Amino acid sequence: MARFELKLPKMGESVAEATITNWLKEVGDKIEADEAVLEIATDKVDSEVPSEVSGILVEQLFGKDDLVQVGQTIAIIETEGDAPTVKVVEEVAAPAEVTEIEQTIETAKDSVSSPQDFSGSDKFFSPLVKNIAKEEGISVAELESINGSGKDGRVTKEDILKHIETRKSGVTTPKAAVETPKAAEPVAQVAPVQKSQQAVPVSVNGGDEIIEMDRMRKLISGYMVASVQTSAHVQSFIEVDVTNIVKWREKVKTAFEKREGEKLTFTPIMMEAVAKALKDFPGMNISVDGDYIIKKKNINLGMAAALPNGNLIVPVIKNADQLNLVGMAKAVNDLGNRAKTGKLKPDDTQGGTYTVTNVGTFGSVFGTPIINQPQVGILALGAIRKVPAVIETPEGDFIGIRQKMFLSHSYDHRVVDGALGGSFVKRVAEYLEAFDINRDF
Repeated sequence: MARFELKLPKMGESVAEATITNWLKEVGDKIEADEAVLEIATDKVDSEVPSEVSGILVEQLFGKDDLVQVGQTIAIIETEGDAPTVKVVEEVAAPAEVTEIEQTIETAKDSVSSPQDFSGSDKFFSPLVKNIAKEEGISVAELESINGSGKDGRVTKEDILKHIETRKSGVTTPKAAVETPKAAEPVAQVAPVQKSQQAVPVSVNGGDEIIEMDRMRKLISGYMVASVQTSAHVQSFIEVDVTNIVKWREKVKTAFEKREGEKLTFTPIMMEAVAKALKDFPGMNISVDGDYIIKKKNINLGMAAALPNGNLIVPVIKNADQLNLVGMAKAVNDLGNRAKTGKLKPDDTQGGTYTVTNVGTFGSVFGTPIINQPQVGILALGAIRKVPAVIETPEGDFIGIRQKMFLSHSYDHRVVDGALGGSFVKRVAEYLEAFDINRDF
């Protein structure tokens, strides 16, 4: 008999931790190789952790809602015979070694912070600050006592790290001493602002149904509020004539699907134009880190997708500028299908540098989307509609029926001014209107 350590697998370069959302197997249950043992969730994607061996689940080292680091042992599976390809601890080990192993496991259990519940707090805390608080065992009450240096007194990463350092050194900074330097600043009057941000009491009667937000909806809620508080959102709108695109797609979509085995939608055509415009205006392909601007080398397009449960996810097309239209269509369809079936991997939602959302899918003419942090821009594609339009010809102007749509560009006014934001969306429109109706796919 041997004991196999089931570890949290590596889920992508940028994913370092995950939350256990559900145990599919209980202690004493028999497990087959490749059978799912538990469900986990990163900040955007849910997935399952399968067992590499067959055996009996004898220990669960973490509970539901616990945060686990990649590589940490999360369960012990007892197997029959030798398991040469995995690390095992033999049961014939000396009693002293067994005792030491058990003590190590108990220590690991004790070292895991119990999940904090921030729902009862009136203050806003970013997901990063919450994660740091959980890892350091900082209670909600203690977190609320920290004097934030961010907008409207919001606690920043630097604030909580400074608090942790102060706490470890045993030095307590008087609250008045922290607030004194900010007294001379005009924005230091935090108290009235915080009061106005408190949630308005909701009246509930006997006929109302109360439904708790699911985990993903809570995350989305936090991201949206954080984005609005972080970036100075401003919008530019432009109307585009896409008649040539509509005619071309109608002409080639059957042949395209027959040759490539993929459906041809308008989305990859739009994404192709956006990728070209980002190469022309690299100032839109950036992110902000404090007082620094990070120019991104790669153009990775996020593609906002609605899930069957009504939630939203943003898979990313990596190096989108290097794809031709066929490659873009395959990437769009693959990510869209895997998003609908819950088969996205954590890395599929990481590394985006600019995001496109198709609000026209639901009939919206245009919209004002919220920036996907830490990006600085997001483009909303409106519905394509037949409209009467003035058509200019050498013989004069006349009225005709054209296929048109609106592009809505939200951008971060901290680093993107109107000239850049407007020029970028205009360039996207120019690429779309110049679409060659005789091109091959």
